[in-house]
Amino acid sequence: MGTEEPAGMERRWARRSFERAAASYDAAAVLQPEIGQRMLERLNYIKLAPSRIVDAGCGTGKLTRQLRARYPAAMMVALDWALGMLRQSRRREPWWKRWRPGSGLAHVCADMERLPLQAECADLLWSNLALPWCNDPERVFAEAYRVLRPGGLLLFSSFGPDTLRELRAAFAADRRIHVHAFVDMHDLGDMLVKQDFADPVMDMEMITVTYAALP
Repeated sequence: MGTEEPAGMERRWARRSFERAAASYDAAAVLQPEIGQRMLERLNYIKLAPSRIVDAGCGTGKLTRQLRARYPAAMMVALDWALGMLRQSRRREPWWKRWRPGSGLAHVCADMERLPLQAECADLLWSNLALPWCNDPERVFAEAYRVLRPGGLLLFSSFGPDTLRELRAAFAADRRIHVHAFVDMHDLGDMLVKQDFADPVMDMEMITVTYAALP
């Protein structure tokens, strides 16, 4: 008998975990802001003037606010599947922006695999480390292709199969699944090509995080 839980069950558990962690998430997150900053630096080399941006998997909205500052004329859609995260994102907006009609920001609670957005409505779809929580990356890319206008940009980050390899090795003896099986970037690149994305560029960086003691 296998020990792996159904994928739907795992996603429900993950969503509940993000809901519970929303209030303290920023204090604990280390890699997310670091990788997000590196993604922002990539935009320095891309000629883009988006009129609408979708931040898919926006979390507490830290990078949403930086994207808004970078593209102040753009309409921003902050999207996350955890309502608690969206509430934190909204609380961090200045009160005069939070309640002003036509402020250029919409918060949407939805799944990246089923975006409640019309076709060809966005120029930039941005997603920082949300892809690993999706069961079907191909479906995510299909949705991204659908909502992006011709010439639009999909910019995302994810973890590779070497992530948490030490932890995976430590748990190998009990034959249970404790660590996410992350998708190889070459496979993600093939999925992008399959969805007709033009000229996909995949880049890999190794980031090592060390701890003084076990938590």
